[in-house]
Amino acid sequence: MRKAFKNCALISVLFLTWSPSPLHGAAKPQIWIVSWAASQQVPEPNNTLPSDDLREATVRQIFHLSAGGSALRVHVSNAFGTTALHFSSVHIAHPLTPASAAIDPATDKALTFAGSQDLTIPPGAEYISDPVEYPVRALSDLAVTFYLEVPPATQTGHPGSRATSYFAHGNLVSVADLPDAKHLDHWYQISAIDVVSAKGAASIVALGDSITDGHGATSNGNDRWTDVLAGRLQTSRQTRNIGVSNQGIGGNHLLTDGLGPNALARFDRDVLAQAGVHWLIVFEGVNDLGGLARTGEVSQTEHTTRTRRVIAAYEQIIDRAHAHGIRVIGATITPYVGSDYYHPGPLSEADRQAVDDWIRAPGHFDAVIDFDAVVRDPSQPDHLRPAYDCGDHLHPSPAGYKAMGESIPLTLFTR
Repeated sequence: MRKAFKNCALISVLFLTWSPSPLHGAAKPQIWIVSWAASQQVPEPNNTLPSDDLREATVRQIFHLSAGGSALRVHVSNAFGTTALHFSSVHIAHPLTPASAAIDPATDKALTFAGSQDLTIPPGAEYISDPVEYPVRALSDLAVTFYLEVPPATQTGHPGSRATSYFAHGNLVSVADLPDAKHLDHWYQISAIDVVSAKGAASIVALGDSITDGHGATSNGNDRWTDVLAGRLQTSRQTRNIGVSNQGIGGNHLLTDGLGPNALARFDRDVLAQAGVHWLIVFEGVNDLGGLARTGEVSQTEHTTRTRRVIAAYEQIIDRAHAHGIRVIGATITPYVGSDYYHPGPLSEADRQAVDDWIRAPGHFDAVIDFDAVVRDPSQPDHLRPAYDCGDHLHPSPAGYKAMGESIPLTLFTR
């Protein structure tokens, strides 16, 4: 009887793992991986759109994909909404350039949600579109356009897009261009784009703060360190079916809410819920360390406590990821002495060194990316190398992000 039970359990597991493809109805594995994503939060007041801008409004946004695929699905988010949010329609198309609202109208296609072109998302929830056959190339751009009749009571979005979004009144979801639209560099209500890929495909999630989000990167240039990594993955047959999900939030903390929920609070949504995630890069902690003595020096005991709590947060992330079979890669915290925002003193720098020593030590993370060694100034290692400094002595420049992305061994992502 026990043997029969085991066989039934095995059959159930196999059925769940190898379910038929809804696109073709064929009994073959369907592998979804995230190709683009952004962490969602409540935009701070200066990044919140006036409600009237989203009343009877078309919103067109451009997203840069990492991996390509034969089909896709789009995640529409009301994660921080306080009331249900109705979308009259959501369309996809190929944009003509990443810095324009113009699309190729021949590629315009309406998405459906449970077979319907409109959807109502409950507060705090996210909807995934029905899969649609729509081949997209790796490192290409996709326009997602939606129409809202009534604006959200509380907006959900990602302020640090480094990409331009467009807003115009009227239902213009299929219009070839929006030349009179308002525009700004933020994303709203779209959280991820998944693609269908070949057997063995997987994705990488980068969990971080503004240095992962790309502060100092080029608007519409897609030159964050995660973009550089995504480009390099496409150069090898062994890694070209790996997607990259950038889950960085500017001002984010491990231990407390900053701009957006703290890393532990958003872990389930921003890491575990990402399609096909197999690797997690953790590059976070500078805001926790820098914020401790930002307005005035504190005691050595408080510095020691903060360092210990940061390390404990890493341990929580590692344990939670490992419980889901995710390999966790730690990235060392980069220098920030000279920062006009944090004004770090010797004790803060000692905290950074202690945390980085722990990250590098065997037995903690599954692997280590030493970003500190890549961008630090050899003549004064507590500073960023001038050529890699965007100017605020905290965030890298595009050249710094390029060096960081190029330093990551692709062998970390072979299986």
